[in-house]
Amino acid sequence: MTSLWTKAGVLSSMSAAFGLMLWSQKQADLDQVASGDAAAQTNPSSPYKLKLVQVLFRHGARTPLKTIPGVMEAQWLPTLLEPPAHTHIDYEVTDLLGGPRPPAPVEDGYRKNVLKGGSFPGQLTTLGMQQLYELGKTLRRRYIEESQFLSSSFSPTEVYVRSTNIVRTIESAKCLVAGLFLQKQTETVTIQTTASESEILYPNYHACKLLKTLVSHRWAESSSLPDIAADLQSFKDALGIAAHQHMDFILIRDDMVARETHGLRCPSVLETWRARVEQRAVDMIYHVYAHNNNTETLQLCVGPLLHSVVANMDEKLDGTSSEPGRKLFLYSAHDTTLIPCLMALGIYDMKWPPYAADITLELHQHQETNKPFVKVSYVGQDQLLPGCSGVYCPLEEFKQVLSAHLMSYEVYHALCNSDEGLTEP
Repeated sequence: MTSLWTKAGVLSSMSAAFGLMLWSQKQADLDQVASGDAAAQTNPSSPYKLKLVQVLFRHGARTPLKTIPGVMEAQWLPTLLEPPAHTHIDYEVTDLLGGPRPPAPVEDGYRKNVLKGGSFPGQLTTLGMQQLYELGKTLRRRYIEESQFLSSSFSPTEVYVRSTNIVRTIESAKCLVAGLFLQKQTETVTIQTTASESEILYPNYHACKLLKTLVSHRWAESSSLPDIAADLQSFKDALGIAAHQHMDFILIRDDMVARETHGLRCPSVLETWRARVEQRAVDMIYHVYAHNNNTETLQLCVGPLLHSVVANMDEKLDGTSSEPGRKLFLYSAHDTTLIPCLMALGIYDMKWPPYAADITLELHQHQETNKPFVKVSYVGQDQLLPGCSGVYCPLEEFKQVLSAHLMSYEVYHALCNSDEGLTEP
């Protein structure tokens, strides 16, 4: 295998800079699109008035969770993780009630292993921090500079920030806020988290017994589907990896994308598999979450989160929110959050969400009729949801789109700890 490898990490700082340059160009293209959307949204003649914004976003670029067995690792040096000065803000991490940050067993698990070069798996890199800072700046242009919807400096009465209790998502939230307000704040930014057993910002297999039962066999089954299994064997043969060595295309993709994003070269034989790896990873995750269009799985994956999103809209319209001045909810999460959310919305494009991808949900009110409308965008592109009569979707139509997938936390908690509702072996 070493003959296939061009030493990665020898010029790691140059590689990271190259990765940042490529990403910056892509970001500039996206910003042009987002600016156009914002201009249309803030048109004085628009009949819609913006009332509330909620953003669900994936963390930025990171070190891989695992490395491809049998392939020499890239050099993940600590210098690739240094925070840029412009991402620094005064912040604290608490539980949902404002108490101390809960224990973080998922993060503790990452830190039991060390990648070649000295970094831990799953850590936000400098590039990832910059990606979220730029997403924050995109939101700033849209909601501060062009519409004056938000104040120019951070205010906790206006902005709610929640993250999974994992360092990369917490840091991603911090960097987004830094870009959104250009580090301007009069109060400490509080990033709320919760204990792993009550987390709803990702499919919680560990805390939800029913969800684990529903999907565990699908994870195993996904790797043994005929086309996927044949490609996986061909992949192992091409790289000289032993047949008994466990791996799957999602793991392979994770390592390849992490290297590619940071300008760390892969062996040439790996690069020839890039498109096929991408497709098979998507095929696998689709089989797990959307097998036979089973709505119960998506309910248990993101039902409580989507229920909270809709409840935030209702409370804003009814004037029943405990924070009546709140205008923005930020949820820092994962690809495994966005994929089932996109499926539930009916707009999953069969592509893996990139680092720093976002689903933005805007609540508008018609200025003449006072009827509420929801506009959904994904990575800066407005979406026409199936079942909606327009991009500005009447709230009742939006609720109907999600009706099969919404689930209150109370119902979720009860179902997770029982065998009721189990429809598959």
